[in-house]
Amino acid sequence: MPVVTTIKLTGENHTDVDLVCEHIKSISEETGVNLRGPIPLPTRRLVVPCRKSPDGEGAETWDHWEMRVHKRLLELVTNTAKDEKALRKVLRIPIPDSVTIELSLRNLG
Repeated sequence: MPVVTTIKLTGENHTDVDLVCEHIKSISEETGVNLRGPIPLPTRRLVVPCRKSPDGEGAETWDHWEMRVHKRLLELVTNTAKDEKALRKVLRIPIPDSVTIELSLRNLG
C-alpha cells in the first residue's frame, strides 16, 4: 500500500533551502521513488518598523527591518519496502541550522 511522505522545508536563506531540495531530488532519482516538487510556497515577509531616534526628539525617521521566510514542499510516494530506504537516506541528509524540516506520513491504502 502506498505511503506519501510530505516534506516541508522552511528557512531564511533560500539557497540553503534549495540545497536541501536538491539532495532530496537526487536521492529520489537514485532510488527510483516518485517525487512531486519542490513546490515553492509563498515567501512570508516579516517587516518591523523601528524609530531611529531613541528619545523621541528630532525628525520622525524610521528603520524598516525585514525577515523573509522561504518555504518549499516535496512529496515522496513509496510503494514497497525497498522504496522506504529512500526515506532513510532523506533522514540522513546534512541539514543546515538555518533550515527547518517537517515530515508527515500518510497512508493511501
